[in-house]
Amino acid sequence: MRKTNLAMAFSYEQAMILDSAKAFCSDKSTIAAVRNLLDGETGFNPQVWQEMVALGWTGIAIPEEYGGLNLGVGALVPLAETMGRHLLGTPLISSALTAQAILRSGTESQRAAWLPALADGAAGALALLDNEDWGGDFSGCTVSGSGDNLTLTGRKLMVADGAVADLFVVSASHAGQPVLVLVEAKQLPAGALESKTLIDETKRACNVDFSGVTVTSSALLTPSASTLHELRLIGALLTAAEATGTAAAALDLIVSYLTTRVQFGRLIGSYQALKHPTVEILLQMDAARSLIYHAATLIGDGPIDSDTEIACRMAKAQATEALLFAGDRAVQFHGGMGFTYDCDAQLYIRRAQWAQHQYGDAQHHRRKLADLLLD
Repeated sequence: MRKTNLAMAFSYEQAMILDSAKAFCSDKSTIAAVRNLLDGETGFNPQVWQEMVALGWTGIAIPEEYGGLNLGVGALVPLAETMGRHLLGTPLISSALTAQAILRSGTESQRAAWLPALADGAAGALALLDNEDWGGDFSGCTVSGSGDNLTLTGRKLMVADGAVADLFVVSASHAGQPVLVLVEAKQLPAGALESKTLIDETKRACNVDFSGVTVTSSALLTPSASTLHELRLIGALLTAAEATGTAAAALDLIVSYLTTRVQFGRLIGSYQALKHPTVEILLQMDAARSLIYHAATLIGDGPIDSDTEIACRMAKAQATEALLFAGDRAVQFHGGMGFTYDCDAQLYIRRAQWAQHQYGDAQHHRRKLADLLLD
């Protein structure tokens, strides 16, 4: 049966989080602050991260019995959108996805051991990719051995926030069955992390070689057949929310420039050739915002049904394409200056290129939507 209550209704707590997020991000993540962090090792300010922890953001989707706020995954959407609007770089989304993996497939002892730590600001990272295909379902990482003498073999590509992670959730196969493995950063051998330079310099990722890491059976999560599928959908939704916020920021930059730059005695914003694409950005961004909040009304802590999957995939496809268009127009409208590194339009088009491929691009999700929507 399809859900009929589709209104996005904020609770008092969620409204407070959204209001504080807007004020916090605009204060702590100005464009100057963002640029100062581009050459940093971690890509974020540890002091700002600790302030976010103090605000309770790291525990938003974690149940109260594990030190969280128990507001659900949907409550992360407005926060991710606000972070995207201000290009605030932190491991929040990676940690939230790590918590979801443990919530959805961990034992009670695993939840009790790690969810309070994640709520208190420990950084988590999902290590899923064995190749560049988000649509692949084969794990090249394996777990051999038995009992409490298990050894990992294989590596994972482009692990978001892997360099600062305290805990990795690694997809692997064990005795022919898919598993998720909890690996602490201190268990990694020397040289296991290989930092990668990303097109979006506000983000960080690395390849991680887990070969030789030994774990006990207590480190194995037992995911259901749909757990990895659900984690990828949640990742796609949060990335879409972040991209929607960044598209809004790109639009603000465009409008500011069109209403101040004078050419041939006229504001360039008076020319229809610039007006029409700007309106198109607004329409695409509003469509993306509608879709991310629609998905936020449907998603919960339980299994993700087909309606929710459709909403997440539509949101990701729309949001990343809206940001791609907004970033491209921001560069073009600024003329020659827009192609320089010093122009802020570069920050948005780089974020667009990065966000497009996280958890599948628009083509990937529309291909999946065809199976869900068409006979």
